[in-house]
Amino acid sequence: MGSITKTTVKPWGNSQGIRISRELLNLLGIAVNEEVDLSVENNRLIISKTVQRKSLKEYAEPYGGKLGPYKEFDFGERIGIERWLDEND
Repeated sequence: MGSITKTTVKPWGNSQGIRISRELLNLLGIAVNEEVDLSVENNRLIISKTVQRKSLKEYAEPYGGKLGPYKEFDFGERIGIERWLDEND
């Protein structure tokens, strides 16, 4: 386990807060104002970096904004009991 740093819980508006040194944040790869996850395990407070989920737009950025070389494909007329989705579905 890493080094231990002491800090004090202080009032912050209607809540309480703690200060975390820049060195510890750097070790964790957490930037100021970045969202973190808090959890409790074995009577310990765990602060972890939040895993950010990418949007479809962000996934497509490296590919010029396109998610694939997809073109519209015409499957023809309905011939059975299939249900085709349209803009109202």
